Amino acid sequence: MTTGATADRVAEALTDAHRHEWAYVLAATVRVTRDLDLAEECTQEAYVGALETWPRTGVPARPGAWLTTAARNKALDRLRRESVLRRKLPLLVEPDPSDDLADDVATAMSEPGTAGVPDDRLRLIFTCCHPALAPDAQVALTLRLVCGVATPDVARAFLVPEATMAARITRAKKKISTARIPYRVPDSDELPARLDAVLTTVHLLFSTGHTAPAGADLVRPDLCTRAVDLARTLARLLPRAAEVRGLLGLLLLTDARRGSRTDPDGNLVLLAEQDRARWNPYAITEGLRHTAEALMSPDCGRFTLQAAISGVHAVAVSSADTDWPRIVVLYDRLLALWDSPVVALNRAVAVSFASGPEAGLALVDVLAEDPRLAGYPYLPATRADLLRRLARFDDAAPAYREALRLTANDAEREFLQARLAEVLTRP
Repeated sequence: MTTGATADRVAEALTDAHRHEWAYVLAATVRVTRDLDLAEECTQEAYVGALETWPRTGVPARPGAWLTTAARNKALDRLRRESVLRRKLPLLVEPDPSDDLADDVATAMSEPGTAGVPDDRLRLIFTCCHPALAPDAQVALTLRLVCGVATPDVARAFLVPEATMAARITRAKKKISTARIPYRVPDSDELPARLDAVLTTVHLLFSTGHTAPAGADLVRPDLCTRAVDLARTLARLLPRAAEVRGLLGLLLLTDARRGSRTDPDGNLVLLAEQDRARWNPYAITEGLRHTAEALMSPDCGRFTLQAAISGVHAVAVSSADTDWPRIVVLYDRLLALWDSPVVALNRAVAVSFASGPEAGLALVDVLAEDPRLAGYPYLPATRADLLRRLARFDDAAPAYREALRLTANDAEREFLQARLAEVLTRP
């Protein structure tokens, strides 16, 4: 440890520690407290303590270990005080034999530091993504607890008032407590189903950032980065899980296009028109490696197949050079595994490029009868584009209007309005 540190150095170290060590610190502290709220308070206090201490003592060589020790010590002090209080006020506090705080303190004191134990982070992730919680609560809790995102920022990510998000997170924590959801990694027989919930949560988080449901910006880079970081963490902790590697490959290959999805004015740019020289070659290379490794496993599933589809796009030097028949085959495999109308819609788009827009439109017209796609804006948007490609401009206009009615993202709305104006001026 160095002696003293500048404010900028401390701020930089704490920012890095918040991004990379928060889950370590909180997970290790939860193991002591068995209480998410108390653990979160102690973790926050540890970071505040670092802000006060490190300018005098210097940034530790292992910031995560320092923060973990500080948070656990604060938690132990709280538990000791509560234990003493219960012993001194036996007539005022009804003892709960299932919740012996003295035993908690003794157990915690006997445990070694756990900042480097992967299972602690896995316990935290699986707890946040427990299937007993609603999907939106899983994502919110993962952002708040695993990623350390402040509640106001989580609220902004989902375009809800801060009070609404705070209540949602509080309800999720309370459900974990009242339902006695165990803070542990699932047993091997439970893992496949539980892991799918975790991967779905991370993918939903990424999707929310990749195309924001509403607002002025098409992309929320902070959410994309958080999701990729979570996928990397899972890949390190579960190196033999093919679907984890497949998800990481999918996110990397998709996120590699981030810089080309809008022009300098923030306008949406379709995949076919993107400048592929702006795609991130490092993310593509890493994403293809993870995808190839996942595909070699007999256990590869829906995330791996989606990664394979993204890989076909990534290796094409142009839109015209894309192997669309191969993409259709991959979508066929994906639909056989996962009966999703959204996947079927994406397959219809692939068919339209492999066999012509007429073939794609026939599939889309069938999907229009699927009630699961009611209110899904990309259904009328896809239909409008196919009709435009077929020069059926009079039919395309009402489809564009329907897509506009259902779309809340400003960048997508501006794109659709431009296309609507285009078909209205065609003869």
